Amino acid sequence: MKPNHYDDFAENYSAENESSLLNAYYERPAMIGLAGDVAGHRVLDAGCGSGPLSAALAAKGAIVTGFDSSPAMLELARRRLGPTADLCVADLAKPLPFADGSFDDVVSSLVLHYLEDWSAPLAELRRVLKPGGRLILSVNHPTVSVVNQPTEDYFALRQYSEDYEFDGEPAVLTFWHRPLHAMISAFTSAGYRVAAVCEPGPSPDTPPELLPPRILSGERTAFLSFIFFVLEAGTVKTGPPRPLIRSRS
Repeated sequence: MKPNHYDDFAENYSAENESSLLNAYYERPAMIGLAGDVAGHRVLDAGCGSGPLSAALAAKGAIVTGFDSSPAMLELARRRLGPTADLCVADLAKPLPFADGSFDDVVSSLVLHYLEDWSAPLAELRRVLKPGGRLILSVNHPTVSVVNQPTEDYFALRQYSEDYEFDGEPAVLTFWHRPLHAMISAFTSAGYRVAAVCEPGPSPDTPPELLPPRILSGERTAFLSFIFFVLEAGTVKTGPPRPLIRSRS
């Protein structure tokens, strides 16, 4: 990920994030719900952006530390969370400035899909988690890029870019597509147990004018955009990971 990937449109992205369907009424409520009771937990918000998830978890009693690779985003987060907030500029693709076992939980909201390599970041996040701690994350759903780009190979690790509009201003984001089995393999190889996989619907609090017509009409209850995982950090393992599914001999 480029260190200043979001700096050019940080204000616009943050404004869009406050009230959009995908962020305010879909992704963020799902992350908060998966986190559950975090009162008293030390939580690392990995890729905290302008801090809306950090603020929500702090309001539930968590002791939150946040980092982001974008200084502009960190400045917005500090405005939101206050001058004493525990925030720093750091890059998930590099070693993190935290001691081993520092956190009960790590949340990583829409971050990993910017990275080609997941092995080092996942290992680093496991390092800063206590044994048995949770990594709760969301990424682009792997089927979405195939729907949007039907000629591309679902099974390939590949880079792609999409045009967005944040608070009326255009922006281009570049992601890495990886199939679901590659995601699961990356998690287990890094020493995590997959505790939950979630494909949620929008929040019940979603304003009707934001809902897709097929949901508003009752034809569907959810849509595909992101996929969510709850991972539990285990001890360091040697050798290849055990398969999740074994063939019957």
